[in-house]
Amino acid sequence: MINFTKRYVSLPKKLSVLTLFHFTFLHTLTIASADASPKPYTPHDNIALDCGSTTNTTDLSGRSWISDNTIYLDQSSKVSVISISPTEGDPIPYSTALLSRSQFTFSFTVTPGPKFIRLHFHPASYRAFNRSNAFFDVHIGGYTVLSNFSAALKADDLKLEVFYSEFCIYVDEEKLNILFNPNPNMPDSYAFINGIEIVSMPDYLYYSSNDDTGFNFVNQVNPYRILKNQALESLYRVNIGGSSISPTQDTGMYRSWSEDGEYVTNGGPSVLPVNLTISPSFSVIPNYSAPVPVYRTARTMGTNKTVNENYRLTWEFGVDSGFTYYVRLHFCEFQVEITELGDRVFQIYIDNIVAEHQADVISWAGGNGVPVYRDYAVMIGRAGNEMKRNLSIALHPAPAWRTRYSDAILNGVEIFKLSNEGNLAGPNPQTIPISSPKISVPPPTRPKYNIRTTFLTVIGVVSSFVVVSALYILIFRPKSRYEGSSSWCQLSCKDYSSMDGTGKVYSSVGKHSKDTTSVADNKC
Repeated sequence: MINFTKRYVSLPKKLSVLTLFHFTFLHTLTIASADASPKPYTPHDNIALDCGSTTNTTDLSGRSWISDNTIYLDQSSKVSVISISPTEGDPIPYSTALLSRSQFTFSFTVTPGPKFIRLHFHPASYRAFNRSNAFFDVHIGGYTVLSNFSAALKADDLKLEVFYSEFCIYVDEEKLNILFNPNPNMPDSYAFINGIEIVSMPDYLYYSSNDDTGFNFVNQVNPYRILKNQALESLYRVNIGGSSISPTQDTGMYRSWSEDGEYVTNGGPSVLPVNLTISPSFSVIPNYSAPVPVYRTARTMGTNKTVNENYRLTWEFGVDSGFTYYVRLHFCEFQVEITELGDRVFQIYIDNIVAEHQADVISWAGGNGVPVYRDYAVMIGRAGNEMKRNLSIALHPAPAWRTRYSDAILNGVEIFKLSNEGNLAGPNPQTIPISSPKISVPPPTRPKYNIRTTFLTVIGVVSSFVVVSALYILIFRPKSRYEGSSSWCQLSCKDYSSMDGTGKVYSSVGKHSKDTTSVADNKC
């Protein structure tokens, strides 16, 4: 096995306070320098609308949001503007909201091409608008992206006060309409929005070019292509093994990258290799594909060959059933020991199905320090009334004869839901009733009895009852014709009786007798 000791960073066990500070300091410097440098991509359309705001604002990251002076809002729309700030976090664009009990539409002038559309929500109770009554549909272009949507239920499920939903739409015309429609079948329902972003993306960042032959459709015969008539919902964008990456630290498209810890379901002895000095060489994929920090950190299986061969490094992500999902995995071999073909070969499982039998990052990238990604599509079916399930991504070493080191690596993950006949909308999270506070009372301690012990206990109790009953009968039954007839009989049976001075004789157990016998039974 390879000796990674000096290059691996295991946060729970192997980082001293000084090392952790050093790592954090270097990582901060890297991010700061990345923010200061020009972004790899400059979007043609970059609209950040603070809905309801009367003045231009700036969020905590320094990004500018334009005021909502209704130039984008259909003049026939009847909306209310109400202000309420979130209790924590960045107040922009969540301090003001546009709300209406009737349909309203935004219309934006944009250039044709693929766009990110982000809808920001702060589901609070706005005066006469109760947060639990907000159920509405959202249509972007010809796509239904949200249906009977409850921002309150989603926020409660995510345990967040504010959140946003991100979609990818290919716009064919110069007009982009976003329509909000309250549920007409629910009394007092309304629709609301706090902020809208529209950001251009490179033509073929996610969408397939005309000459693209497609990518692996897991467990299917034909490859898959992302067509212009498909809409995508961005569900997960994860920096595996590294820290979160804010929108302003992205490559120019304001994407957000989260940590992977909450998604790891089988981490085994996995470790977090870090190389903050590497300058990735973007010779295979464009440099705007993902931020540089994604390719400087990773999660690998560990250094124990025997252990690695007996577990799968696994992440799980909750998704809606009944849709096809687009999975992008980011890789970069940055450890100096991994330089040749066959050094680290592993298997990739998506939804418990083998997607790659022999994944070799060096083979895909052409060398060490070269980022690359691999795309996959997977269909998540629906069993009965099942509305949601987990999509798993797992890694396992290739057979020992095929790889020099029994290990696997992953740097980043992106997961998108693909539209189904123009629909992206999924169900709301299941409501969980909140009960009133109760005093916690420890449950009674259950006796540690097994069946045999219980059986013997019952037998003992029954036997004791029988003995006591026999004694009672013998003591209090009417005197027999033999009792008291002869003093000789009473005295000669002293081994089986006793006297209490009243002349009455009681049954007792003799020292050498195995039975309890009455004087009358012995018939002295």
